[in-house]
Amino acid sequence: MHRHFKIYKPYGFLSQFVSNQRTRRSKKMLGELGDFPEGTMSIGRLDEDSEGLLLLTTNGKVSAEITGGNVEKEYYVQVDGLIKEKDIEKLSNGVEIGINGKKYLTKPCEARMLESLPDFPPRAKPIRDERHGPTSWISITLTEGKFRQVKKMTAAAGFPTLRLVRVRIGQEKLDSLNSGEVIEVKNFTY
Repeated sequence: MHRHFKIYKPYGFLSQFVSNQRTRRSKKMLGELGDFPEGTMSIGRLDEDSEGLLLLTTNGKVSAEITGGNVEKEYYVQVDGLIKEKDIEKLSNGVEIGINGKKYLTKPCEARMLESLPDFPPRAKPIRDERHGPTSWISITLTEGKFRQVKKMTAAAGFPTLRLVRVRIGQEKLDSLNSGEVIEVKNFTY
């Protein structure tokens, strides 16, 4: 019987369970956050400096279905500067980013400004404060997931990412999970 988990991946953790030759021993792995059954894998990834919702499963078929490109992933992104509606529209329509040394036009997505500041736990490594200039929070929802895509998109629009938190994958939401918290779920709804 397969098992599934929902986790709030903290800042500074890799989205993997074992280190390979390219990762140093000092890196923090997901296995440190719970007692997971053999064969548990993360569904997709979040960069070491990104945080938020990560789904784990022992079922490779479910993993392939979710990462296959049809399931929405929503991110709350704190960006450097005061973003305007024209910039949001630019993100929504697609921006040109670099992937593996080639130019790539991102698919249209849903981007919007957040009405209020999200209530996330403090990050392990603080983000710069207001003395360094204003910031904005936006939501970006997409179905594709190229390497560091959201960060590359905001940079291409002129607003580098300061903090990135994934809040939703399909119907599964981060909800009120605390950083590092893991819960087992019977079945993912995606």
